[in-house]
Amino acid sequence: MSTPRQPRETRPAGTESTRGSGPAGLEPLAVLPVFVPLQGKRAVLAGSNGGAPWKVKLLAAAGAHVDVYAPEPSEELRAVPGEIVAGSVTLHTRQWHADDLKGAAFCIGAMEDEDDCIAFVAAARKTGAIVNAVDRPHLCDVKFGAIVNRSPMVVGISTEGAAPVFGQTVRARIEGMLPRGFKAWIGAARDWREEVTGRFHGFSDRRAFWERFTDRAFAEPDRAPTATDLAELLGETEAAPKGGAVTLVGAGPGDAELLTLKALRALRNADVILYDDLVAPEILDYARREARTMLVGKTGHGPSCRQDDINALMVQLAKSGKQVVRLKSGDPLVFGRAGEEIDACRAANIPVSVVPGISAAQGAAASLCVSLTNRDAARRLQYVTGHDRRGALPEDLNWGALADPSVTTVVYMPKKTLRVLLERAVAEGLAPTTPALLVFNATRPNQQVVEADAADLADRVEASGHEGPALLMVGEALRRLGARAAVAALEPGKLAI
Repeated sequence: MSTPRQPRETRPAGTESTRGSGPAGLEPLAVLPVFVPLQGKRAVLAGSNGGAPWKVKLLAAAGAHVDVYAPEPSEELRAVPGEIVAGSVTLHTRQWHADDLKGAAFCIGAMEDEDDCIAFVAAARKTGAIVNAVDRPHLCDVKFGAIVNRSPMVVGISTEGAAPVFGQTVRARIEGMLPRGFKAWIGAARDWREEVTGRFHGFSDRRAFWERFTDRAFAEPDRAPTATDLAELLGETEAAPKGGAVTLVGAGPGDAELLTLKALRALRNADVILYDDLVAPEILDYARREARTMLVGKTGHGPSCRQDDINALMVQLAKSGKQVVRLKSGDPLVFGRAGEEIDACRAANIPVSVVPGISAAQGAAASLCVSLTNRDAARRLQYVTGHDRRGALPEDLNWGALADPSVTTVVYMPKKTLRVLLERAVAEGLAPTTPALLVFNATRPNQQVVEADAADLADRVEASGHEGPALLMVGEALRRLGARAAVAALEPGKLAI
């Protein structure tokens, strides 16, 4: 029986070619990209709109000592002081005063009310501070861009404040793949921003508009947007259901490049991501920087969050209006307890959807160039769990099906029960010489494979000493020349035979 643990919050959240166009290939710059040193300096943020928590974290990450003034701070803003990686943050639950701005090198206004923000900006400028106003580019001395952080190398992507969500999406793309047509879309964002802000007063509605805008820009990057696009995007945003929702997303077996486009879109749109231990850390890099991430780890035979606690947290967050992504390794519908989570959402009248992922079985087979079916050797494929709720071998396994020579069997989570499972299968009629593979860390750089006949595999796995999530594959299809050649071609040390 695994030891229960509580969910843990882990994060509360290039240019196109200009060759030959001017001196040194330079075109006119909309803004001058500069980097402001804030190490050891004082910064102030006043207000608590939706963009405030992330701005405070950025200031602190640059080494600033940040004073935050907010009479009614949001839950996310209250959590920020305990989540910073550098600098310091002090939260003052009151209105700001002019004296609070003295000595500040950088000031940010994060108010919903335009007049309040104008007053703050004016007062901050009198002190000589650099000034930014969240979601109000016309009041800014400087604007935040999307950031790729590989300190000490930092890459900033700016849209001159016109399209921050658009810039955040660009952050996740390879610079050399940026379409030239983005320039027209960014120009349209600047022209449309005032109308969008006037139509949608809430931060979440504005963000939803710009997310749709971004999706359309990536879908049709080589044409200039028109007034028809604006009208359609405004209408889609107004007609969209309001309130929170839950999306179960398959993260794939480990390799981040196996994420689907739909999974990437869900991660980018999420307010909160609840993820398991087996999700590769680099996959979380595709989420919005403002998104909260919470580890609700369920590891085989180790400390795990109770499923009821995960269900309750998921429902609670969605009821508070959050877009929740439940991120699972592999495919959420294959031994991922998706049915229990879907039922919990439906019982609470929470909209729920599923984005499938590359399953661990598919990923492992593809990495080895192994076909799981074969016209001559395997006309059926079956997925089996290696343990029950107690961590023991399930008592109701169909041993006749497991011993069938015309089937390929893939066993999930088999490490603890591997020996007894294979011994019982052989006793029930599985040929002892049936080819078998145990794949550790499928599709990841540290993938390891142990190959043997079914009767010998458990001994060789124990002798290998390999660790990590594992997948068992058994069947005559693995005897094919393509499978043997692929396994033999693995790097030295990655195969035990």
